[in-house]
Amino acid sequence: MSQATTLTPFEILARYERLSLVHASETPEKLEAPGLWRGIGYRAGSRLFVSGIEEINELLAPPPLTSVPGTQPWLLGIANVRGNLVPVIDLARFLFGERTLQTERSRLLVVRQGGGSVALLVDEVFGQRTVDAEQRRDAEPEDDARLSRFVEDRVGEQRLALFSMNRLVRAPDFRQAAA
Repeated sequence: MSQATTLTPFEILARYERLSLVHASETPEKLEAPGLWRGIGYRAGSRLFVSGIEEINELLAPPPLTSVPGTQPWLLGIANVRGNLVPVIDLARFLFGERTLQTERSRLLVVRQGGGSVALLVDEVFGQRTVDAEQRRDAEPEDDARLSRFVEDRVGEQRLALFSMNRLVRAPDFRQAAA
């Protein structure tokens, strides 16, 4: 007779619990390890970015927009997001002058700004990214003058640009959407 048949159902469940806890014991330590920075990865135009997870309030599929006459071409319009009117900005057009073609992968990053929120249209979102202390040490400075005021460094093998949403929403030219 095998050992499994001599164990009571409670003992079998207790054994499974012990085995599962052995594998899960490292997870909380890794998530809360000092020196780790967490962000949301996304693409705007041909560039890859990551912004602090605390800077992005929400990710949405682009809803219908109402255009606003007399504004900069990068202000796509206003969207109704759960009863709140939110301006929608084409991030690639603001940064590079390149219009974002909306696809099924396009998303809005909703960011807090002053007295409300603003939504940034990006080509796609890659999800959560983690940057460790070693990647920060090996970071390269941003060499694109259009981005250097918003990007601290570029990190990792993909050279993700660490993009500051706080700097973006405080930039005078971003806040002035009138044409």
